[in-house]
Amino acid sequence: MKLLRVGAAGEERPAVRMDDGRLLDLSSVVSDIDGAFLVSGGVGRARAAVEAGGLPVLDAVGLRVGAPVARPGKIVCVGLNYRDHAAETGAPIPPRPVVFMKDPGTVVGPYDEVLIPRGSVKTDWEVELAVVIGRRARYLDGPDAAREVIAGYVVSHDVSEREFQLEYSSQWDLGKSCETFNPLGPWLVTADEVGDPQNLGLWLSVNGVKRQDGHTRDMIFPVDHIVAYLSRFMVLEPGDVINTGTPAGVALGLPGTPFLRPGDTVELGIDGLGSQRQTFGRA
Repeated sequence: MKLLRVGAAGEERPAVRMDDGRLLDLSSVVSDIDGAFLVSGGVGRARAAVEAGGLPVLDAVGLRVGAPVARPGKIVCVGLNYRDHAAETGAPIPPRPVVFMKDPGTVVGPYDEVLIPRGSVKTDWEVELAVVIGRRARYLDGPDAAREVIAGYVVSHDVSEREFQLEYSSQWDLGKSCETFNPLGPWLVTADEVGDPQNLGLWLSVNGVKRQDGHTRDMIFPVDHIVAYLSRFMVLEPGDVINTGTPAGVALGLPGTPFLRPGDTVELGIDGLGSQRQTFGRA
């Protein structure tokens, strides 16, 4: 299933997107798409309601699409997880996942405006496959156990400010946690529909120019390894989001480092997970 949340910011209602593009209102079945929904069998209830028929159809014209998961408890990120991206930044292939955290308050809808921070001169783009956790996970015993706790997948835009990230601190958080720096969506696609997460193409364009064109098979650490690895160091809760890294083509690694400016438009997408579009403004 493709689950989403639609409506004005702070007033989103849960919905499901059908294969023919119709949006069915789930608000009579579930209150929201969040950790409580995932851990309580919400996906099953939503699927049963769709199969039973009778859910009202939403008029999608002019309807805002919000992040498909209500504010997550945490966003865990993996850096330098594509071989070509590590190479373009001059970093060695890491022996284990490079982990950092991102403020959950950065999450916005897939078409919302993204704000370039005040004083920023190095705001950058990163298309990423994000994992949404569906069950509490701690000390998972390998990849098979990891797959059991994944609710689904979503397109994530891990916007980054490179000066804040790399020059202001030995930690990356300052350059990752600025407001609006994590557009998410448009849909949460359940794991059973996605199939193999290491068989997805992902891409990003800036002002119509293709900048990133990668594939999840090129990850250094695959999704199930990342989830199992993280569970050794932190408890993963339902609704948590894991950004799994970005392929080559970020501004930091391009000739002339063409960082983003107000008025720039970024489009990005992943096979089967939909696409996003944001115009950048000033904070």
